[in-house]
Amino acid sequence: MRAIYKIARLELSNLFYSPVAWLLIVILVFMMGSMFTKFFEGVAQYKELDGDAMFYAMSEQIFYGDEGIWKTVKLMLFFIMPLLTMGMISQEFNRGSIKLLFSSPISSRQIILGKYLGMMLYGLTIMGVLMFYVLIAWGLVDSFEWQAVLTGLLGLFLLLGFYAALGLFMSTLTTYQIVAALGMLVMLAFLGVISEVGQEYAFVREVTYWLAIGNRTNNFIKGLIGSEDVLYFVILSCMFLEFAILKMQLKRERCSFLNKTVRYLGVFMIAMLLGYFTSRPVLKFYHDSTFNKINTLTQASQDIVSKLDGGLTITTYVNLMDMNYSINHKRITRDMARYERFVRFKPEMKLKYVFYYYMDTTSRAFNYYFRGKTWKDAVEDQAKLRNARLGRFLTIDEVQKEIDLSDEGYRFVSLIERENGEKTFLRTFYDSRKLPSEIEISAALKRVAMKLPRVGFVSDHGARSVSGDRNRDYSYMMAEKTNRQALINQGFDIEKVYLGRNERGLDSLDVLVVAEPLEPFSEVELDALKRYIESGRNLIVAGKPKTDMYLQPVMDMLGVHFEEGILVQHPKDDYPVNLLSCRATLEAGKISRFFKRSCEIDDNFTMPGAAALKVVENKGFKTIPVLISRDSACWNERQTIDFVNEVPCLDPCMGEQVGVKTIMLALNRECHGRDQRIIVVGDADCFSMGELSALRRNLPSSNRVLIDAMFDWLSYEELPVNTVRPGKIDNNFTLSYEAASAMTIALKWILPALILAFGVVVLIRRKGK
Repeated sequence: MRAIYKIARLELSNLFYSPVAWLLIVILVFMMGSMFTKFFEGVAQYKELDGDAMFYAMSEQIFYGDEGIWKTVKLMLFFIMPLLTMGMISQEFNRGSIKLLFSSPISSRQIILGKYLGMMLYGLTIMGVLMFYVLIAWGLVDSFEWQAVLTGLLGLFLLLGFYAALGLFMSTLTTYQIVAALGMLVMLAFLGVISEVGQEYAFVREVTYWLAIGNRTNNFIKGLIGSEDVLYFVILSCMFLEFAILKMQLKRERCSFLNKTVRYLGVFMIAMLLGYFTSRPVLKFYHDSTFNKINTLTQASQDIVSKLDGGLTITTYVNLMDMNYSINHKRITRDMARYERFVRFKPEMKLKYVFYYYMDTTSRAFNYYFRGKTWKDAVEDQAKLRNARLGRFLTIDEVQKEIDLSDEGYRFVSLIERENGEKTFLRTFYDSRKLPSEIEISAALKRVAMKLPRVGFVSDHGARSVSGDRNRDYSYMMAEKTNRQALINQGFDIEKVYLGRNERGLDSLDVLVVAEPLEPFSEVELDALKRYIESGRNLIVAGKPKTDMYLQPVMDMLGVHFEEGILVQHPKDDYPVNLLSCRATLEAGKISRFFKRSCEIDDNFTMPGAAALKVVENKGFKTIPVLISRDSACWNERQTIDFVNEVPCLDPCMGEQVGVKTIMLALNRECHGRDQRIIVVGDADCFSMGELSALRRNLPSSNRVLIDAMFDWLSYEELPVNTVRPGKIDNNFTLSYEAASAMTIALKWILPALILAFGVVVLIRRKGK
């Protein structure tokens, strides 16, 4: 150890007697000072203009965000380390001093480890410079997120150690320093792309993906300490150090090429085996150092995974001809990364992939994408486009022997299957993100983990449909498989209910939706609805003016009536006066987190022809107004029919009353041991396909929130899965604009100048000696 320490001290002194080392530190300090002070000067100036201004997640913005300092430092190390390490051994050969080292009683291992230790001590100097800025930010930012910031610093130090080991090995291969530096850059480029190699084969895929440097450092920068990432840097650093020791030792020995190859391969194989075993999910450990645990599953998702006892397999079916989303075999491991957070909490989870090709040649999609081509030509073209080997894809007949994918439209889809036989599909969606997020994955897992709410929609008597494609229907937001926000993809089971053919009855339902029937119910059907309500189950009743009489028998059971007439308000931007703008009440914010958010940001809800609600009889319910009109002078118009060509006028003699009107009402009571929850809506159009897709100038609409909010309350906050995280608290700082300007001068100009001057003095004194 004494010899290693002496070599390290000599190496460190040589570094500080080198102008390159001083220049690199000066550049680093200047860059850090520029970025650091630019941020504080900007926010201080903004705060001076607005004294109440708050700044979200300042620790993240300064250090570990996408434009933070740590990612800049990571990039700088990529270019700095080859320059620092390229001459560590090669210069010994150029000077001839290597002969003295070989003839001295010092082993090759001591030489390499001593030089590596010297470089790591220099690396600690760099880390000390970075820590200086961390300490300043710690003193300036309230509730500074120091754990996440220091985690990023740890990742940078591990990266520096890996670069040092790789650069040291490259320096043993050649006497030309520039060649050693270029060789290191080539090796880093190789480690960046090797993850694409051998993805068709499971074992090779796992080894090459582990060997790739990928996002190892970025995981630390984001605040996540993973045992696999730590061991990756340790194992590869040790491997390259051992390579360097072998190279130095073999210069002293005479042995055959085969002997040399076997020794190098032995070191490589040991490193790969260690990497393979330490990357097994059951052996991984994690620590998320961020305040809101952004790198970890939310508690709700963790609770769901904890209920999945026994085996679990996710089989992903990839259709080469899927025009929405597809992958090839080379992207398997990258796709598996989507489930990495879930695998942490269920290491025995198995991920499988089945690749096939199919498209209906008579479909519009085929004629659109492959017009004039034969089926064979279309498949071959698609394989070339996706850089895939067609021979590794199954035909649809081979796939159909195992599973029928016709109901899923032969899209990119995953089958989640538990050991006990429970199964469900996890889908991709027709939006910009395509892939399911934590919410959808957790909802699918929850579906196979426990019984989830069943929602029935009354589908006879012309009521709103969950399968139709008319503007008045509800299919897109309820049962459309390609829509991310549809209830079916948020964990709910959706089914049609025909009261006239009540084979299954209503007892299996948790929520029943009765939306604007266009014909009266029979006595038998009303009796079924009455029994359902009296059983204490949950309900949505949605009506419209002019057709509300068909719902009145049901409303009588609730003690609520639709007021006569259509609600109108003062005209706005040439829109019809019966297009009502509404807002959520503070009481609504207490029953659902979605309504609470709407209250905070003052969401606007539009109702294209609504009836006001009023409570006429106490049926034991606690009534909660959910949506009310924004216009306090709106009224229920009873005379005007044509709202385009006629201008309605308030006529109190006709019973038209001005005031704030309630359009959505929540009812709550204890009934037969159940916490019964019912929502009554005065406009069945407010969450129809037509209204949700409507775009109006200067009249924003947040009606999509209504579906999540209503069913969140009706499912007792069980669905949609709550993946909301706590907000950051490092949102303020104590620094005036004048102080920020002075700090800019000190850190950006004076400090680098002082370090440069000190380095020049050291180098001049060294030259004088």
